[in-house]
Amino acid sequence: MTARGKKTVRDLRRGSRSTLLRRLYFDGPLSRQELGSITGLSGGSISNVTGELLADGLIEECGSVESDGGRPRILLRVAAGRAHLVGVDVGETQVRVALFDLARTELAASDRPLDDRGHDAGHVAELILAGLAEVLERTGTDPGTVLGVGVGVPGIVEQGVVGGGGVGRGAVERGIGSDLGGGAGAVVHGQTVGWDAVPLGRMLRAGTDLPLFVDNGAKTLGQAEMWFGAGRGARHAVVALFGSGVGACVIADGARFRGATSSAGEWGHTKVHVGGRRCRCGARGCLEAYVGAEALVARWGAAPSGGGEKAGLAALLAAAGAGDPAAVALLDEAAEYLGAAIADLVNLFNPERIVIGGWAGLLLGPRLLPGIRAAATEYALRFPREQTEIVLGTLGPAAVTVGAATLPLSDFLDSGGEFPRRAEADAVGTGVGATGAAATGAAATAGLRA
Repeated sequence: MTARGKKTVRDLRRGSRSTLLRRLYFDGPLSRQELGSITGLSGGSISNVTGELLADGLIEECGSVESDGGRPRILLRVAAGRAHLVGVDVGETQVRVALFDLARTELAASDRPLDDRGHDAGHVAELILAGLAEVLERTGTDPGTVLGVGVGVPGIVEQGVVGGGGVGRGAVERGIGSDLGGGAGAVVHGQTVGWDAVPLGRMLRAGTDLPLFVDNGAKTLGQAEMWFGAGRGARHAVVALFGSGVGACVIADGARFRGATSSAGEWGHTKVHVGGRRCRCGARGCLEAYVGAEALVARWGAAPSGGGEKAGLAALLAAAGAGDPAAVALLDEAAEYLGAAIADLVNLFNPERIVIGGWAGLLLGPRLLPGIRAAATEYALRFPREQTEIVLGTLGPAAVTVGAATLPLSDFLDSGGEFPRRAEADAVGTGVGATGAAATGAAATAGLRA
């Protein structure tokens, strides 16, 4: 039996594979010599591990560069087509399911609107499973190449019981499942959409045996922007999501801060007006009740009927651009509320960067950003504010979907490139019938099982 804390040869090998894969994924293409200088691994280790990764098809040669007086150096990169990722965004009006290769190229997407059942959990599970079946069928993707399905949801994700591919085999072996979402054991508390301890992981497991990763949508947005977007390079940051609601992902020393029960970042439900407007969560005076897209459109009251929040917000911006006094005043007030709330983030967390994302944040950002920055400067302590830049996200409105796909990607990189074991899809299929998801989901994905 291995002593606690003592690394085995397998652990060391996996660690070296993980180190090289991560470097090649985020910084490649790189030569073996560059990998050695960056990672500190010996030349022999670099040669052995890259040889393994090449044999496994996880990396590939992609040209060469001249060296000083010697033979050209061969460049290596991660093989984009070796595996696939699925990202899911459970949004305000639709469920988006997208299939990516390892280079984050979107190969197919399925956008399925919520019907009059809204965020009924069974309905949402049906849409996720049907979208998953659609993107795999359209692309002819072998499910055996899919590293997992990441799902971004509105609400707090409780880890639950790990099982059936829950948080990923590499994470379980390393004892660090808490940062990867609850997977098949995920239970979601979404107060604003009426979800009270919804066993979403178990509901999805009834229809697919692919590994599952479930996390809060703002946290998946945060991971995407930190890895590939406006947050890259920062060690201390906050990524804010603005849609119908408001959320945030707090990054402390390079890691997502989750809190005791994974609910850290519910910034939209901090109070900006004691006894103020009623929020969707039931409380009064929440930030979301003043600057969320739903609240802004409702407060304006002049949006075209039947157009939805996006059309309403676009009409609000157009009216303000045309000089409508009510629209201008509302957006100016929203910028001040946001700036004051961002000042609270500056004072509490001392981030070096605050990134504003989400579809509503990106739509409003170009107009509101100067006012947000000015208000943050007015309300924050001077010294930490001077160290904080406030910027817009760069990954677009689909960043939650991309971020959800990074959940299985992270596990894959941590494991050194091990492909996941498929779960027994029917093992936890009981207890789902009351939601109506089991039969529909299983039928929608009948062709996915090995």
